[in-house]
Amino acid sequence: MTMNAARRRAHDKLAALAGVRPVRRPIVQGGDGEFDLYYVRTGHKTAHPLVVIPGGPGAASVALYRAFRRHAAVDGLDVIMIEHRGVGLSRHDDAGGDLPPEALTVDAVVDDIAAALDDAQVDSAIVYGTSYGTYLAAGLGVRHPGRIHTMVLDSPLLSAADINDVRAQIRRVLWDGVIPESADLAVKVRRLVADGVLDPTAVLRAAGMYGIAGPKVLSRQLDLLLAGHDWLWAAVGLGTRLLLERQTPYHHEPDLVERIAYRELNYGAVPDGGPLDPALGFREIAGGDPDFVAEPYDLMAAMPGFSWPTAVISGGRDLTTPPAVARRIAELIPDAVLVELPTAGHSILDTREQAALRICTSVTAGKIHQLPSLSSELDDLPANLSLRLLARAINVAAKAESVVPDALARAGRQVTPS
Repeated sequence: MTMNAARRRAHDKLAALAGVRPVRRPIVQGGDGEFDLYYVRTGHKTAHPLVVIPGGPGAASVALYRAFRRHAAVDGLDVIMIEHRGVGLSRHDDAGGDLPPEALTVDAVVDDIAAALDDAQVDSAIVYGTSYGTYLAAGLGVRHPGRIHTMVLDSPLLSAADINDVRAQIRRVLWDGVIPESADLAVKVRRLVADGVLDPTAVLRAAGMYGIAGPKVLSRQLDLLLAGHDWLWAAVGLGTRLLLERQTPYHHEPDLVERIAYRELNYGAVPDGGPLDPALGFREIAGGDPDFVAEPYDLMAAMPGFSWPTAVISGGRDLTTPPAVARRIAELIPDAVLVELPTAGHSILDTREQAALRICTSVTAGKIHQLPSLSSELDDLPANLSLRLLARAINVAAKAESVVPDALARAGRQVTPS
């Protein structure tokens, strides 16, 4: 993608926002070419600002999280967010062309974070990563440990082997139904798979909906699928993608950076032949080669050497980065606390902003070790309004769908040909 006139206008408008700055960065380490990497800082400056690293890869920072930063500033937080190379404001080289594939690696992104801190004259920061962003946060701890003051790992990744825990949790919930609230779901899912209705990408959608809206809403959708009413499922899938992924310029641009997800983090793992394998869904949506090459860090070996306080945040309904991974990480890091939100799904930052802000203010105030005692209180905070509206719309539409076919049938019986 080249920077056309429309994209240039959007770029210039975002780059002119208060607090947004470019930093010159090498396109490839050791090469001659450079590009502008952007970051944004909001709030009153402090000695240890909060560096927030979104998930993805593909999520932008400057435009996508404007509301979050505004709310954080109201709470007195000093926030820095770096626009990931290959995404949004940091997508292009000086000639306006896309960054080349060899520029897009975890190592390069981690070094970009350190470079932004250098430009902001920040020695060490509170680093909050969510989902994929947790791997970057941990990578900063591996490559630049002196830059970490405190760390928050929200819905964390640990290694390329996480896929085994993901498969196990999805199958426990949606196939075996061993969790009480999912027993009914599993019966429906097994029938839909037997009927050939749930394809690999639909499995990803079901796993996401379980975390976002909970088992009751997902069960209602599955009932409609069993009855042959698939329009709502398709509509909700589109709505969820637009809501959470925002596949628009300067908001969510995974096309260049997905190579990190597949080559370095094993998103498209080799299928294991079992039911509901999420790797099949990721392979189906991959835009390029989905094969794994190697991950950049051995975090299981590195994390016992992390010397800073760390909060590990996990949603009890997270089927993307399941609780088992979070618990393992909390055991690996010496000064870590585990904070579990039983009814939350994936990425507290993106789905439960009030809880994320409460966590951030507590950590900034030096109260990180008190967070586990606040678990129930954090879990009770509401989901983002957009997600509550989505869940409400699903329920309303589901009720309408159960009525409309009968009404149409009755109307059809009442009409006689002329």
